[in-house]
Amino acid sequence: MREDVEALDIKDVTANWVNAEVLSRQIEERIKALADLSHTPLFFGRLDYLHAPGADRAEGAEGERPRPEAAYQTLHIGRRHVHDADGDPMVIDWRAPVSQPFYRASRTDPMDVGLRRRFGYTGGDLTAYEDEHLTDPAEAATTSKLLQQEIERPRVGPMRDIVATIQPEQDEIVRSDLAGSLCVQGGPGTGKTAVGLHRVAYLLYAHRERLSRTGTLVIGPNRSFLHYIEQVLPALGELEVKQATVDDLVAHVEVRGTDDAAAAVVKGDARMAEVLRRAVRSHVTLPTEPVVVVRGSRRWRVPAYELEDIVRELLDRDIRYGAARDALPQRIAHAVLVQMERSGEAPDDRVQDAVARNAAVKAAVKAIWPPVEPAKLVMRLLSDADFLAEHADGILTEEERKTILWAKPARSVKSVKWSAADAVLIDEATDLVQRTHSLGHVVLDEAQDLSPMQYRAVGRRCTTGSATVLGDLAQGTTPWATRSWQEALAHLGKAEAHVEELTAGFRVPTDVIAYASRLLPHIAPGLTPVASVRENPGFFEVRQSADDSRVVAACEELLRNEGSVGLIAADARVPALAEALAAAGIGHLAPGEETTHVTRLTLVPASLAKGLEYDYVVLDEPRAIVDGEPDERTGLRRLYVTLTRAVSGLIVTHAAPLPPELG
Repeated sequence: MREDVEALDIKDVTANWVNAEVLSRQIEERIKALADLSHTPLFFGRLDYLHAPGADRAEGAEGERPRPEAAYQTLHIGRRHVHDADGDPMVIDWRAPVSQPFYRASRTDPMDVGLRRRFGYTGGDLTAYEDEHLTDPAEAATTSKLLQQEIERPRVGPMRDIVATIQPEQDEIVRSDLAGSLCVQGGPGTGKTAVGLHRVAYLLYAHRERLSRTGTLVIGPNRSFLHYIEQVLPALGELEVKQATVDDLVAHVEVRGTDDAAAAVVKGDARMAEVLRRAVRSHVTLPTEPVVVVRGSRRWRVPAYELEDIVRELLDRDIRYGAARDALPQRIAHAVLVQMERSGEAPDDRVQDAVARNAAVKAAVKAIWPPVEPAKLVMRLLSDADFLAEHADGILTEEERKTILWAKPARSVKSVKWSAADAVLIDEATDLVQRTHSLGHVVLDEAQDLSPMQYRAVGRRCTTGSATVLGDLAQGTTPWATRSWQEALAHLGKAEAHVEELTAGFRVPTDVIAYASRLLPHIAPGLTPVASVRENPGFFEVRQSADDSRVVAACEELLRNEGSVGLIAADARVPALAEALAAAGIGHLAPGEETTHVTRLTLVPASLAKGLEYDYVVLDEPRAIVDGEPDERTGLRRLYVTLTRAVSGLIVTHAAPLPPELG
């Protein structure tokens, strides 16, 4: 297939150089999508149907040539569609409707499948297969060994796709319709991130033309996380999906400052949207003078009361500030044209445009509806106590206003050390002035850590599209962490979204998740604990360590195993541990570097651990992780995150007493 594309000759099929350039680019992208990934097998399953699936439709479809029934009965399922030189399918895309029984067929509902075969691979080589006869009553139901082996395979390098191991409850989410938004609550290791990424791949398959026009976006919590997941979609043949953090979306100014927790909570509160709306609209001044337009020897006068009616009508419509400002000169010009028609003239659209550009009209618009620069507006709001008090009256308390007010007024936008929360406010103000471009679908991962204003910023990117929200309320580690998904979805503008819960754990071993779940009654009492489906209980120990040498020794011990190792510690402990590792001659990486290096040990600050996974983890000083957060509850949530990063084994080392919540 790749050679066929490479052999295409387009020199005589394009009308001009622009078409040739566009077509060449499309061919290059197609060749990239057909890349031969040596460690990524083209097929991983086989379905033997009892009857030809879709035979009645295929044989009657226009342009379809009849095929023997046997060609329909056995299908190989893979990451992408593969056909032979005659165009006949050899591998069916996992996203095709006919592939769905591979994930959902069961003995109680075989979905017309007699045999399901799973293939096992080692380093890209076919090494095993396993058959399941779904309609044979004599064959007892057993747990798939290949499925267990794939789930428990060592994690080295970036995140892999789970296309061969998608479970029925995950498949339902993946294949949900594009029209509806979806929220997935899933504990550690339930595969919610993978489900979200595979949902993007499925939607691009099912609605490619629409999403190619409107665009898709995956939003992650930080750059390390995005580096970790960046290879999943390309492995599935999808190369065009953009990835970003929330900070990337609102990067109207350079962020150089930070807020204390109290100020960040107030700035992230949804009430700030109304404060900003009032501040933007306060720039509008009702007219007190008429507008006089001179054209040739005639003078046309639009009285102040008529101008006021126009302005009030635009305000009542509550459209974007910039759109209303663009409409105002046309409305004034229309009022002039009405007078011209009454006097017997016959003006057309060109005359109206000319009047709208008249100096007197432009001067009136500037006085009535002046331009607003969002960054300057936010700067004034946060540095002018009177301006803030005027527009936050009845919304923010006096104490809250003092919390977000800058100690020293800023002199210019460039001199301000903007915080991340300030950038979100500027984004809100920007949208009040000019509508934000909307995408077809947005996937928002680790959503539990977003503030209401950040949810609004993401929601603006999918007002005309849909969203997939992924998160775990128990892993919320910000002072403004999400309290309920219903509240979060309302801020996102997707209150109608359906909430699904994943409770089967595929990544974290039984003993590890059971230990971490001791924290759930203290951090998220309403959530169902994750139940690990792994047969291997995992390696788990809690060790007392008098000094850092014991931590280093634990890392050395785990490095003797196959797979990746993560040393996770409170942020303040990272420099000391880096020195201890260097003194012992052990190389290590920072989060996000795993995709380009062969070193298997990563030193992970607790604040960056969310969303990452390692075969083995050494967790240093749980008490220090808890104490590193602003409050006990947030600290325990951070600890819950760090305890659940291991795939095969966990060693907890501590000199200080463990938090009592661990029992």
